[in-house]
Amino acid sequence: MFNKILVANRGEIAVRIIRTCREMGIRTVAVYSDIDRQALHVDLADEAVCIGPAKARDSYLNTANIISTTVLTGAEAIHPGFGFLAENSKFADMCRECHITFIGPDPEVIAMMGNKAKARQMMQQAGLPVVPGIEGILPDFDHARQAADTISYPVMLKAAAGGGGRGIRIVYNADELKKAYDTAKAEAKAAFNDDALYLEKYLEEPRHIEFQILADHYGKVIHLGERDCSIQRRNQKVIEEAPSTCLSSGLRSKMGDAAIRAAKAVNYKNAGTLEFLVDKNGDFYFMEMNTRIQVEHPVTELVTGIDIVREQIRIAAGEKLELNQEDIVIRGHAVECRINAENPELGFRPSPGKAVILLWPGGNGVRLDTAVYNGYEIPSAYDSMIAKLITHGRDRSEAINKMWRALEEFIIEGLDTNIGFLFKILSNKKFINGMISTSFIANEYNLK
Repeated sequence: MFNKILVANRGEIAVRIIRTCREMGIRTVAVYSDIDRQALHVDLADEAVCIGPAKARDSYLNTANIISTTVLTGAEAIHPGFGFLAENSKFADMCRECHITFIGPDPEVIAMMGNKAKARQMMQQAGLPVVPGIEGILPDFDHARQAADTISYPVMLKAAAGGGGRGIRIVYNADELKKAYDTAKAEAKAAFNDDALYLEKYLEEPRHIEFQILADHYGKVIHLGERDCSIQRRNQKVIEEAPSTCLSSGLRSKMGDAAIRAAKAVNYKNAGTLEFLVDKNGDFYFMEMNTRIQVEHPVTELVTGIDIVREQIRIAAGEKLELNQEDIVIRGHAVECRINAENPELGFRPSPGKAVILLWPGGNGVRLDTAVYNGYEIPSAYDSMIAKLITHGRDRSEAINKMWRALEEFIIEGLDTNIGFLFKILSNKKFINGMISTSFIANEYNLK
């Protein structure tokens, strides 16, 4: 087992990783930008090193500084969390060349699954159903037009190197295609430095279902059940839950087997997530694979009792998975709300500022993952998510009721948040009855 791990991230995920390391008796090194000197993860780690100025490209994306800090502090491994360098295959390869353990899959797998068009082809070869679409990337607009006419509208343009909802455009007719093509390419270039696009059929009002998998270095792969991530705003997840209300036991078993088959097909190691779309007929299609821990992993932890970060570290250290598939039992229901510093009334405009007069919710079945404390200055340089509130109940109704109660207790002043908007969703009868899809927010609240 490792003696020391460097956490190459910030915010609540860095705090989350440090807590598990401490429970495992592993020392930690935090890295931080100069604007994050007062951040909680800096105080909680055993050591902390400033790696650059506020801009992410000069600090949390500065691979040379992170590798150098790892070597100088004597850390044997790097946990990348999510975002930043978590799915950067070149960084994972740098770690390997420097004899540093990257807590994640092999760089070749990250690269393969990071290219959404290649991942689609790999999953087809593994026998997984995929959304109807083109094979490979679009060489130019004329090919996009021909492909859209062949598949029939609506279609979806997606960045081949994409993630986080960027570089995606839904096109309902031929008149919209050129503008959507140009803007998707520009956005993909800005976000990923890669403007390659592919095209597939747009499934109207599907459910977004993902399966959490764990895979060790000895060929064992298991899944920890599914998460329903259908409540989204502009392809960004807002509320997640486990288990899903739309899966029968038969479909759950079928999708879980497909997730395991997919992981084995690419010789996957560590924690990962297979994301699927489920249509109104109950047919499912592979969408993408995330080669990192997910933001919404706590809902799976609450219904399974498994510390996924701990399993990541154990697998990376070469230990065998102690769990078998039959050991995985789903108990109750969990719901997660992402608390963002933003103003929903102003188009969800980010709202950085100083957090004052804090009251965190608590009680039985309530978990809060955050790095915010009273007086903390939330910077504008990074993502607007400031906390994840997760509740667990005996069933979905109880978990939702606990979430409602916990949000009522959640007090944070000095900046705007989306808590009021979350209340709207939780009180919506369609949400309460499980009548949801990826179009739920757009349709119910006219947020296209």
